[in-house]
Amino acid sequence: MKVYKFGGASVKDADSVKNVVQIINKETGNLIVVISAMGKITNLLETLIKAYFEKNARKWEIFNQFKDYHLEIINQLFEENGVPETISSQFSELEMKLKKAPSFDYNYEYDQIICFGELVSTQIVSDYMNFSGTLNQWIDVRNCLKTDDLYRDATVDWEWTEELVTETFQFDSNRLFVTQGFIGSTTTNLTTTLGREGSDFTAAILGNILNAESVSIWKDVPGVLSADPKKMDGTVKIDVLSYREAVEMTHSGAQVIHPKTMKPLHNKEIPLYVKSFVSPDDPGTVIRNIDHKIQLPPIFIMKENQVLITLSPKDFSFISIEDIDRVVNFLIENRVKITLMQQSAIDLNLVLDAPEADWEEIFSELSPYYSVRYNTNLTLITIRHYTEEVLDWMVKEKDIYLEQHSRLTARMLVKQ
Repeated sequence: MKVYKFGGASVKDADSVKNVVQIINKETGNLIVVISAMGKITNLLETLIKAYFEKNARKWEIFNQFKDYHLEIINQLFEENGVPETISSQFSELEMKLKKAPSFDYNYEYDQIICFGELVSTQIVSDYMNFSGTLNQWIDVRNCLKTDDLYRDATVDWEWTEELVTETFQFDSNRLFVTQGFIGSTTTNLTTTLGREGSDFTAAILGNILNAESVSIWKDVPGVLSADPKKMDGTVKIDVLSYREAVEMTHSGAQVIHPKTMKPLHNKEIPLYVKSFVSPDDPGTVIRNIDHKIQLPPIFIMKENQVLITLSPKDFSFISIEDIDRVVNFLIENRVKITLMQQSAIDLNLVLDAPEADWEEIFSELSPYYSVRYNTNLTLITIRHYTEEVLDWMVKEKDIYLEQHSRLTARMLVKQ
C-alpha cells in the first residue's frame, strides 16, 4: 500500500485534475490519495472566515467566488452531466454555516469553515474518477483522524486515530481511497486542523498507521531543491536526503514539506518521495534512513515576514532562565511561534512569524517587565552546509540584524 499527497497547485483547474487522475491510474496497487484545497482556495476561505467572524455582508460575495471557482472546474470535468449531488451538498452546508451567527472563538470558527476547501476538492476529484472509470471510495477523514480541541494547531490523538483509521481503510473491498489532508475532528466531532499546510502530515499519519510501502508528495518542482527557484538562480535538485536533514530544513522554513511530516515516517522507516506532477516519471527526491554521511551542496532557506523583538529587563538585571520561561510560556499561550532565539547579558532577542493579531497589543503585556524594541519586515536566511565563500556572498550589501552559526547551519536576519 502507498500514500500519495497532492497539493493545491496540482488540482488548480480541470486539466490539472485530469493530470492527477492519470498519475493515480499508473499505480495499480492499493493506494490512499490525500488532496489539499484547490489552487489558492485556502487563502480565499481565510478572507471568508474574517468577514464571517466580523459579521460583514461581504461574506456572501466571497462565498460566491468560492462556489464559482469550483463550478467552473466541475462544468469542464462533468460537462452536461451537471453538478454531482455530493458536491452540491457541500456548498449547501457551507451556506447554512454562514447564515448562523459566529461564536466568540475565532480559532474555532476558522476550523469549521476552512475545512470546506479540502472537502470540496476531494469530492470533485473522487466523483470525477468514478465518472471517468477509476473506481474509488471517498472518505471524510474527520471520522477517523481524531485530535484534541486546540483549534488551528490540533494534536493528534494517536490511540483513537490508529483504531479508527485501521477500521476505515479496508483494502479487501476497495483498492483506492480519496481523502482530505489538513483536517481532523475532536472526539465530539467538531472539525479541527493540523496547522497551515498540514496535508503532508496527514499523509504521514496514514502511512505510519497503515504501514505504507512509501509516501509520495507531488509538487510543481522536480524534487527537493537547494533553494526556492522563485527566489534564487542556480538551484540544484538533491536526489537523496536523510530524515534528519529534512527535519532541519523544514524547521528552518523550507516550504517543500510540512515540519511534522518526518517523525511518523522516521519511526517506521517509511521512505518519503518528493516528485513532480509535471514530470511524474522523473525520480524526484527520496527521504529515507541513511546511516552514512552524504555530501550535500549549500542549501538556502528564506523565511520572510519575520519580526525581531528585543526584550531588556527594566531593572537592568541579567536575562535569567526565569525570564526565558516567562516569555516562552507567554508566547505559547498567545500562539506566537518562535523561529529563533538569542540571549545576551541583558537582551533577549526573539525572531517570530509576524502574528495575525495585533502584536503590539500582545507584547504590551510584557512592557511592565521589559523595554520592548522591534523591527518588522525581515527575512531569516538559513544556510545548511555553508562555506565561508557562500557566507561572504550571501551577506554582501545586506543589513544584518542578527546572526547565528553552528557546525552545519548559519542563520542571518536581514531586511527584506
